[in-house]
This record gives sequence, structure tokens and C-alpha cells, in this order.
Amino acid sequence: MTQIRSMAQPVRRRPGELGVHSLDHFTLVVPDAADAEKFYGLFGLETREENGSLGLYTRDHPHRWFSVAEGPRKKLHYVSFGCFEEDLPKFKARLETMRIDRLDPPKGFETNGLWFRDPDGTLIELHVAEKSSPSEKTQVGPFGGKPGVANAPARSKAPRTRPRRLAHILLFTRDIPRTIAFYRDVLGMRLSDRSGDVIAFMHGIHGSDHHMIAFVKSDGPGLHHCSWDVASIDDIGVGANFMADKGFAYGWGLGRHVLGSNYFHYVRDPWGSYAEYSCDIDYIPVDKDWQDADHPAEDSFYMWGPAVPQDFATNFEAVEKQK
Repeated sequence: MTQIRSMAQPVRRRPGELGVHSLDHFTLVVPDAADAEKFYGLFGLETREENGSLGLYTRDHPHRWFSVAEGPRKKLHYVSFGCFEEDLPKFKARLETMRIDRLDPPKGFETNGLWFRDPDGTLIELHVAEKSSPSEKTQVGPFGGKPGVANAPARSKAPRTRPRRLAHILLFTRDIPRTIAFYRDVLGMRLSDRSGDVIAFMHGIHGSDHHMIAFVKSDGPGLHHCSWDVASIDDIGVGANFMADKGFAYGWGLGRHVLGSNYFHYVRDPWGSYAEYSCDIDYIPVDKDWQDADHPAEDSFYMWGPAVPQDFATNFEAVEKQK
């Protein structure tokens, strides 16, 4: 219920400025949708068959956060952003002014949105949608216990971890500066933080987490991870243990990031990308001008946590494409 209350907060917008308000959803192609149904179902998401694809939802919320379709290899199909209704004609005019080619929607898709590609060729949809990014900082569970009582449940009685919403995605890109400029100038997003030309984090101007999308340098496009907001550090740990018990032990965590400040644990999916349990990420209000900075590598990744797996930043979509 915390999630529903949070997303029901009054929606404000930054006056006089054009920008997307949400990462609405994304679509992933994988060789076997049954593997996705198993993995994400265990991860704590709700899975539904929808017109030949798999829809992924969080419990007790109607929003579809992403879809999975079948194809010959794992591939990020498209990313969809939400905007306010009055802004769609302005975005259309911006695309025309910038001479960005508009595309027809993929076959079988019905949409009144705008379709185009980013500099890496990733397909982008921009359409009118309700704001699904939070309009205030998402609340997390208490860190301290009550005196005189046992505060931890038995492991056998620990409730399943159920993510509340999609927090962000991290995409691979060939060129960090070019990608920052595109998402700033076309979609109206703002840079939160970066580390040289290796990684960058961007937020929405109408109130969003520290990042709703991030980019890391690679030799081709693709999805590195999708991140899911949970209610507490306990939820992260319980979810990580549950996934390990079910055969998905490979990952990274528990730790805490520096840029964004969130606690995390990453679980590797069957295709070499990751699903992240995340809580307590920084929030940038609609009336806050966040001062972005370029951070040295040692201060841009994580404050504490286990050693990073050697292949954590491998872009398996690019590897498969080269075969």
C-alpha cells in the first residue's frame, strides 16, 4: 500500500519547461519467454500473458512496467517514456526542428505516440501517459527495532520480497557525451551525475529519483539491468537469499551505491543482464535544480559491498550480435 499512496500524490510539473515525466515501460526480447516468466516470477513480479507476449507488473498496481517477447536472441526492443498531454505536440515540433526521423510503430503496436531512435539505434517511444515515476521520495522501512521484542522473523516465516515499482534501467551506449546530449536536448532530461565518459545518470525534470535511466559505455547498445524499488534493506536481503535458493545465486551485493545512495543487490538473469533490488535512492523534487558533477572512478560506483564480478559490465547483447 506504500507504493499506491506514493504514486497517488498530486502531480506537479516544472512550469515552462519541456521534458518527459516518467520511464513508462520497456520491452525485452529473449529466446524463451518461459525462462523470463520463471525468473521474474521468482524475483517477485506478477506475470501475465498478453497478446503473445509476457506483461510484467508489481503486486496491487495496474501499471505494466515492461514486456517480454520471444526472438532468436536477447535484445532490448524499445524504451517508452511518458509525457503530459499538452507536451506531445511540442515534442513533435522539437523532433521536426532537430530533424530526427519519426518512425512507424513496430508491427502490431497501436499507439498515438512518437517513435524514433537514439544515437545507438535504440527504439524510443514517447507517448501521453499518467506519471508513473514517484512525485515524492519513496518511503522505506525502519532501520531500528523496538526494545523488548524480537524484531526479526524466523527465516522460514520471512515474507516474500515484492517490488513496488520499476525504479530505473541502465543501458549500454557507445558514446556517453553524445547520449547525454540526446536525452537532454530531445527528451528534456537532466544529468544527475557522471564519471568521465564511462557512466552517466539522468533524471526527469518533473520530480523523479536520482536517475530514471543511466548509461554505461560499451561497444554496442543493450540492457545492463532493470532496477526495482523495494521497501527495506531486509527486502533486499530476503529477495537475494530466495533467488539464490532457487538457483539464481550469481550476482552482486549487498552494497550501497555512491551516486544515487541506494542499497542494492543484483541478480543475474538467464541472459547475462541483471535485475536489481533497490531501496532508499536519492530523490530530486520538481523544484530542485540538482547540481550534477563529474566524479572520479573510485567515488562513482559503490560506497561498500563485496568485490564486483569480473564480467559485471559485459554487454552480452553485443557479444551475441558479433557471433
